[in-house]
Amino acid sequence: MQIPSFNQIIAESIKKHWDLSSMSDYGAYTYQYKDVARVIEKLHILYEASGIKKGDKIALCGRNSARWGAAFFSILTYGAVVVPILNEFHPSQIKDIVNHSEARLLFVTDQIYATLKFDEMQNLEGVVSFSEYNLLSSRNEKLTDARNNLNRLFGEKYPNNFRPQHISYHIDSPDELALINYTSGTTSNSKGVMIPYRAVWSNVDFANAVLGPHLGAGDKILSMLPMAHEYGMAFEFIFEFTLGMHIFFLTKMPSPVILLKALADIKPSVLICVPLIIEKVVRKSVLPKIQDPKIKLMLNVPIIGDRIKKKIAQSMRDAFGGKFYEVIIGGAAFNQEIEALLKDVGFNYTVGYGATECAPIICYEDWKNFKMGSCGKAAKNMQVKIDSPDPQHVAGEILAKGPNVMLGYYKNDEATEATIDSEGWYHTGDLGIMDEEGNVFIKGRCKTMLLGANGQNIYPEEIEDKLSNVMLVNECLVIQRNEKLYGLVYPDMEAAAKLNLSKSDIEDIMEQNRKELNASLPNYCQLTGIRVVEQEFEKTPKKSIKRFKYTDYPV
Repeated sequence: MQIPSFNQIIAESIKKHWDLSSMSDYGAYTYQYKDVARVIEKLHILYEASGIKKGDKIALCGRNSARWGAAFFSILTYGAVVVPILNEFHPSQIKDIVNHSEARLLFVTDQIYATLKFDEMQNLEGVVSFSEYNLLSSRNEKLTDARNNLNRLFGEKYPNNFRPQHISYHIDSPDELALINYTSGTTSNSKGVMIPYRAVWSNVDFANAVLGPHLGAGDKILSMLPMAHEYGMAFEFIFEFTLGMHIFFLTKMPSPVILLKALADIKPSVLICVPLIIEKVVRKSVLPKIQDPKIKLMLNVPIIGDRIKKKIAQSMRDAFGGKFYEVIIGGAAFNQEIEALLKDVGFNYTVGYGATECAPIICYEDWKNFKMGSCGKAAKNMQVKIDSPDPQHVAGEILAKGPNVMLGYYKNDEATEATIDSEGWYHTGDLGIMDEEGNVFIKGRCKTMLLGANGQNIYPEEIEDKLSNVMLVNECLVIQRNEKLYGLVYPDMEAAAKLNLSKSDIEDIMEQNRKELNASLPNYCQLTGIRVVEQEFEKTPKKSIKRFKYTDYPV
């Protein structure tokens, strides 16, 4: 497989789409492609003057924004390594990732910077604000001088204006490290996924093959998922930039009101989302209508029923802007009842499957050929197999192989060896079957990862580890109900008896535990409630809790 330089693809897109709109903070400012090129060039001058070398790590932590996007491309095209950090991580997690990655620079919002302690991040030489790229802290005099004189330095380098022919970016090689994406914010269980350029290119190549015929320069997309997460980064940002599309970033939390207004204004050409967004729209706008007895009756009448279904599908399309080719759903299990309804009315949706370790795509199928209940077939450039004696009928671990697969986990050879075997197969930790046509059906997770409302990875064990250390907790489990997290706790009954505590007393203590625990967790990991379980949890012979027994526990 001939893999081109990804940075050259970025350079060509900027040159080709020089005067087109590139990235907008919805309701605020817009960068044209030439503006992005200027930002990249200025930041390259800053990196070079301050002694940043190719291969050095530069971290980004902030909400999705045009300035985040321009900084991201400036790092890649310089030949440095991007370390994207979810802005919702707890300050201690941000600090741990910055330190573990050995980042030399950190781009950050002013609000997040106020929660960090520069002295605790000893490898950092400087902190740059996303607001006008001002310098917030510096240990490097060359960096300080360069930032203070950046406009002059830029003017001296390009006295007759900066033009497309001046663009000259780092020529990357396929196995060269492009970015480190952390699936966990703790260094004790560090999971820094090392993504090479071949994986970034391969995901764009896949998207070009399946969506390229339906999209083009000047088309619009609304970026709703965090760009620090591979799903949003690859398919709401990088791919669209290579096509010359106009990317709109929601700079606020995507509440239903804000989201629906933005979709109506922007009318995106494709939608990338997690199941929760679709499910909310269906439950709010569609289900109440079709549960009306008259509508239910008419749905079963030939011709009339078909017309009603077409109207339902069209009303959903209109709610999402009305101009998109398809809605691509991924990141978590899709509610079967909602999916059956969408399929029945002919809504243009599909469900994909991926992992951070594959940057992220593993499986996909176009909505016209998509098989309900599946997550598609092996994506372009990838191979997928089921580790099972009978893959069509007996679930086994889903394995993936191809250029999308990561180099490994940063500074964690043991985890790498446990995840990528000697033949190069990535072991996903998910269980599934595959039909004779190659459609993959996920049956469960070996791993226990949960997904937050905006696509964040949530590792319940990390929350449980903290919860197990608070007052009166004997055993605990974290479950998810819709977008909310709950702690199930079997209390230390012996200690409670000694203290002569009533059931009400124990519940009061658990509520206090919840408040104290939440203070140390990022927003999307916080517990909505703690429920007291009156008997010990059921366990396997290995004494681990049978999680599947508690997924529907009443909360």
